[in-house]
Amino acid sequence: MTRPPFDPRLSLVTDPSARAGVVATAVAAARGGAALIQLRDKTASDAELLAAARALRAALAPFPGARLLVNDRPDIAAEAGAHGAHVGQSDAEVAEARRLLGPDAILGLSIEDPAQLDGVDWSAVDYIGAGPVFATPTKTDAAPAIGFDGLAAIAAACPVPTLAIGRMSADHAAAARRAGAAGLAVVSALCAAPDAEAETRAILAAWDAGAAPQGDTRR
Repeated sequence: MTRPPFDPRLSLVTDPSARAGVVATAVAAARGGAALIQLRDKTASDAELLAAARALRAALAPFPGARLLVNDRPDIAAEAGAHGAHVGQSDAEVAEARRLLGPDAILGLSIEDPAQLDGVDWSAVDYIGAGPVFATPTKTDAAPAIGFDGLAAIAAACPVPTLAIGRMSADHAAAARRAGAAGLAVVSALCAAPDAEAETRAILAAWDAGAAPQGDTRR
């Protein structure tokens, strides 16, 4: 099994209403150093999502460190030639997602409560998205906020990198690292930014300046 290595410090989760457009925002984030680009569009048809994934794959090709993931849809991810997918508790089961993606793709899993960690097949999962840390307006079906204490409980129990999600920004980098997170997953902080590349660099600078997380989670 040779899954592509990835830098977990910053993941962009795209929003269809991104200020500069999804592709331009993703390219700006990749140029600024974001290594995980997660395509999320809850309203797109299968054909639209596939077209968007293929467009992003082509746009991100000049950035060898960027990994394209598709939210909820490992089938679309596989068809588009993405690096992997991210699934939630109500999305594709981990085993089914891994079957669709194959052994060499990246698979992320959303965790909203430490109890959801029971029974996770860690051989199939590469990272966890933990949250929402704060209540978020970008996901209407989001679970209640877990705060940094909830983030710390999840991170401490995970053998894979934990990414904090839920209104994360540069202001939260140090607290997330102290809680044991390996990175941030952000939506509005980049999608609503007037300069997504500059904001990406600012978030990464804040992350790198923060307290070191427990253990080395860089892959």
